[in-house]
Amino acid sequence: MTSFTHLNILRNLAKDITAIQIFLRQDEAEIENAKFMNIIIDHGGSIMGCRKNICLILAVLCLLLFSIMGCGSKEEKKTGITNDQEKTVVQQVAPQAGVPVTPSAAEPTGPSAVVIDVDGSKLTQGNLDSEIRKKMAAIKGQVPKARMEQARNEMRKQIINDFTVRTILANEVSRERISASEREVSEAVGRLKNSLPQGMTIEDLMKKNKITKEMMYEEIRFGIKLNKLVLSQKASKAKPTENEISKFYQKNKDKFTVPESVHVRHILIAKAEGDDDKKVAEKKAKAENLRKQILAGADFAEVAKNNSDCPSKNNGGDLGIFSRGEMVKPFEQAAFTQEKNAIGPVVETNYGYHIIQVLEHLSPKTMSLDETTKAKIAAYLQQQKQQEIFEGLVKKLRAKANIVVYQN
Repeated sequence: MTSFTHLNILRNLAKDITAIQIFLRQDEAEIENAKFMNIIIDHGGSIMGCRKNICLILAVLCLLLFSIMGCGSKEEKKTGITNDQEKTVVQQVAPQAGVPVTPSAAEPTGPSAVVIDVDGSKLTQGNLDSEIRKKMAAIKGQVPKARMEQARNEMRKQIINDFTVRTILANEVSRERISASEREVSEAVGRLKNSLPQGMTIEDLMKKNKITKEMMYEEIRFGIKLNKLVLSQKASKAKPTENEISKFYQKNKDKFTVPESVHVRHILIAKAEGDDDKKVAEKKAKAENLRKQILAGADFAEVAKNNSDCPSKNNGGDLGIFSRGEMVKPFEQAAFTQEKNAIGPVVETNYGYHIIQVLEHLSPKTMSLDETTKAKIAAYLQQQKQQEIFEGLVKKLRAKANIVVYQN
């Protein structure tokens, strides 16, 4: 398996784990003015563009691996792969502007042609083209036709960079003789299972991402090794000081404002594609009848468990706490206007009919700098420090690597 395929497997897993949403929440198709580059990031670039610290928050997969291209691309944008200041040994086999490329005899044209050689590991044109085709198929319909070529070029650059960074990191792990025990891998898999959305299994995750158990375990093992590599750096052991924590809090006080939120549970009678008017009316009537049962004294959680079409039924319909902008509009409006503990009127959304109960209505507030907040800030600053260490490590390894880029 190619290196960039390994990276994409982990990116997709990260995306699944961190996008834990009930299907009530806004679909991507409903979000207006989607950023072109965010689409490229999802399918060809780094998830770190959107979640800079995810690699250090989700230790379950040692997500330093997921951040590879977030860290790598940051350096790439600043310096480029041929930056002399990094003293990277890079040779460009390319003509002057306007002159057709003539590959060397050692590097034939076609699928077997080498695109880049990193310390002896080669990425061929065939592998690169195959990966680009997969990614272009994934974004079909999401990117305007006029920008598809730009998307293709961005993906090509990112895949090559993926290959480069993965290779130099793998080589360093090998040089340092860093290993991951079966117990460590098993524990990481256990944490992964616990972090999956309700109702989703490891098997579902693998099927969705079209990977085998062996492929997933291999990437988890590599992630553990990378985590150890970063933690072995001296600077990673430095702890944030009280002064640093206080300074961060004062500078970012606005970030510690908890918005207005509600704790809600609900029962959903879902609509289905193809429902005719009669079927829709029957479902609405069912929702109304269930609401009457609850008003008459039936236990909400039991009614949800036995009748709701939402996965939250396993928790008595409990959706947890959410703020404005997280749910579809009709649901949000009802949730934020209903009285606490009241069983509101049946609400219709694109998903179906909802019986909503607000368990708690929380006013916006600013978190104080108590011990809990200090611990969270300290953890964040520690993650930032490790992120910087990782970026520095990638830069240093890139500078030492023998990288040959061929332009075919």
